[in-house]
Amino acid sequence: MLSAFTNSLKIPELRQRILFTLGLVFATRIVAMVPTPGVDAVALREVIADIHHRAGGGFLALYDLFSGGAFERAAVGALGIMPYISASIILQLMTAVVPALERLAREGESGRQKITQYTRYLTVALCIVQGGVMAVGLRNPATFGIDRPIVFMAPVPFVVLTVITLTTGTMLLMWLGEQMTERGIGNGISLIITVSIVSRLPGAIQALVQMFRRVDGVAQFNVFHLVGLLVLIFLVVAAVVAVTQAQRKIPVQYAKRVVGRKVYGGQSTYMPLRVNYAGVMPIIFASALLMFPPQILRRMGAVGRSMAAQVDYGTPLHTALYALLILFFSYFWVATQFNPVQIADDLKKYGGYVPGIRPGRPTADFLDRTMTRITLAGAVFLTAIAVMPMILARQFGVPWIVSSFFGGTSLLIIVGVMLDTMRQVESHLLMRHYDGFLKKGKLRSRR
Repeated sequence: MLSAFTNSLKIPELRQRILFTLGLVFATRIVAMVPTPGVDAVALREVIADIHHRAGGGFLALYDLFSGGAFERAAVGALGIMPYISASIILQLMTAVVPALERLAREGESGRQKITQYTRYLTVALCIVQGGVMAVGLRNPATFGIDRPIVFMAPVPFVVLTVITLTTGTMLLMWLGEQMTERGIGNGISLIITVSIVSRLPGAIQALVQMFRRVDGVAQFNVFHLVGLLVLIFLVVAAVVAVTQAQRKIPVQYAKRVVGRKVYGGQSTYMPLRVNYAGVMPIIFASALLMFPPQILRRMGAVGRSMAAQVDYGTPLHTALYALLILFFSYFWVATQFNPVQIADDLKKYGGYVPGIRPGRPTADFLDRTMTRITLAGAVFLTAIAVMPMILARQFGVPWIVSSFFGGTSLLIIVGVMLDTMRQVESHLLMRHYDGFLKKGKLRSRR
């Protein structure tokens, strides 16, 4: 593996792409550090730090993790890249149900460019809405549990300035991500999210050290807990890598076609169906949906606050609802994005068929049945990974900033993005007859 890193710097084009990507990553961290004018970032940082130390964290702690600490600093990039991700998801879901967008998606490069343009417009709209909500929230510090003012500007100028600043920060991050994808290595948007999550790792390590520090001669955790955590993180990462790479290979045979003196087809191949087809989307959807009920119930008096406490982050009821929603959205994402009828029609059009299955509708039913079964396995695994940080935080007292790296969206995103980046680097190495990262295994076998 070390030789692969050395070889990657020997190729001029690859070296330039890697250095370009690292430079833009540095720029994204600057955006996450520059504070928004008119905000007492110290007071906001105090309440976020208090939330981080609570068992179970909360939505604000989760949002701050994805923004790389920009939220607790009230930085220019406090909204992060999430508005662009949300806009992309919305457009992707609408493409499956809106005929006009579906026609655009089938028009090739010109249609994709048009959808990308719509995504950018929707990103600006989401930034304006989210920036306005954040500005109003900062003007009312009780929303974040702060008992003193944290804004030192008049209401209207502050709201306008904050919305413009946060929108500009998100659009800058979006542009940097697109430049990484085009001129760097890996997927730029995914890399920005990954770097934001990894930037919290030093704080997690510090909190981990504090767990084993003696206070008045007594430590909360001992060496056996440390060994257990190390074994657990190794097993969880290995399981995430295995399930992320896992796929069901459906054999496909193409019939021979004679055109003039040439013979086409006749070869055997396979159709890969991913076990975790939805990726991290079910976790994101479930987290966003469960964010609102506690906030609404707390505004309904004492009874509402009592009900909100029952569905707050990390409670047994919240965990159960969270697991059920992840299962639901796993199948929902597959239902909206996986079209077995279209796949079966395309196979039939090009003379392909699944051995033992008749072309057309029987093939579509077979693919739908197979995808339903493997989605169940992927959804159960996804649920276990998502719930694990909650269990570690609530039941075992592990600080949330530490437990968040033992599962959930953070670990899935990090593993997925790292695997994708390694594939791209390895493809450059193999094209120039260099060894890749692994001499054996799936990555190497693609040669």
